[in-house]
Amino acid sequence: MPDESRNERFRRLAETRGDRLIREISLLGNLANRKNYDYTPEEVDALFRPIEAELKEVRALFDPAAPSTRKVTFN
Repeated sequence: MPDESRNERFRRLAETRGDRLIREISLLGNLANRKNYDYTPEEVDALFRPIEAELKEVRALFDPAAPSTRKVTFN
């Protein structure tokens, strides 16, 4: 795709990567089946907390006005 514009490349990759991500998230939903799995609310929180945090971080990358919270800190 040598004559592909930057927007066309974005759209092509966004569709592919977005669809792949949606499929993977859907697979997480299968874990909610209580007939096959046993889990606590704390385990569910531990599963989704980093996913939601990463999604929030990546979303912020698309907003040039939003400051990044990805920083190195030494406590």
